[in-house]
Amino acid sequence: MGLLSYVAKRAAFALITVLIIMTMNFVIFRLMPGNPVAMIADMVRLRPEQVARLYELFGLERPLWDQYVQYMVQTLSGFYGYSYYSQRPIAEDIMVRLPNTLLLVGTATVLSIIIGMVIGILAAARRGSLVDITAISFGFLGNSVPIFWLGLILLLVFGVDLRWFPIRGTTSVPAPTDPLALVLDIMWHMTLPTFALVIILFGGYALIMRAAMIDVLTEDYIQLARAKGLDERTVQYKHALRNAMLPMVTVIALAFGFLLSGALLTETVFSWYGLGRYIWDAILKQDYPALQGIFFIISVMVVAANLIADLVYGFLDPRIKQE
Repeated sequence: MGLLSYVAKRAAFALITVLIIMTMNFVIFRLMPGNPVAMIADMVRLRPEQVARLYELFGLERPLWDQYVQYMVQTLSGFYGYSYYSQRPIAEDIMVRLPNTLLLVGTATVLSIIIGMVIGILAAARRGSLVDITAISFGFLGNSVPIFWLGLILLLVFGVDLRWFPIRGTTSVPAPTDPLALVLDIMWHMTLPTFALVIILFGGYALIMRAAMIDVLTEDYIQLARAKGLDERTVQYKHALRNAMLPMVTVIALAFGFLLSGALLTETVFSWYGLGRYIWDAILKQDYPALQGIFFIISVMVVAANLIADLVYGFLDPRIKQE
């Protein structure tokens, strides 16, 4: 019964958080400077009656409270409005770019987590050794390197000088018509941005995993397991790793929660047709409905990821079950 109460409380908190996010999402973009409709009208030289029609189409002539009610109803129904610039439903724009972002950022995140966890476990098991010092050094170095600088260096070396990889785009132009050739072409284009993201991300996971393992390996029950004569491999992987995974659960959940935010700088540097580039273009064009829609989706993903992490904690941590 305690675990069910815990799940219900977390779900209720998540729902309240989403409603607060929706309200803040509405208010923030109404307070931002600039007038996108006026900018569009100036660019294409619209007549006053056409400008008035644009305000009517986007619902900007209505009172603020009416806009808020319409926004809440439409958002909860899965409709995020129309983009100022593409004139298409924002959900359609997002769905076009979503597979590219999931492919690039998802692959880089999974690889970074696996590499980081393995390095972190090895570093903790050999604390103070050359392996540990090297892992810490590369971890801090990877987290410190600006992603746009690393991306430009990779493009310069492997794209311009060596010409091993393309310097822009998601596919070649024109794209291959054969399915297998298309898959290989996409993998060829995503190699450099994936490599850049892995270099930047793996260090954080390695350092967190190392710290968690070192903390668990100093516990009394670990010393007791060693005193019983269990080999070090069994102590580390059977007894220590499960408890060390508790902080990693939150980190991994948040990593996947921010998956849809894309990699804004990486996608911009490598001209990757994903959601990160979509956010950047919307910022430059003051496309507030597009930003409002994508920020809401990202926020919901993060809240859902936190909820999943809390539920996993409830099953992994015996103390929560007892409470």
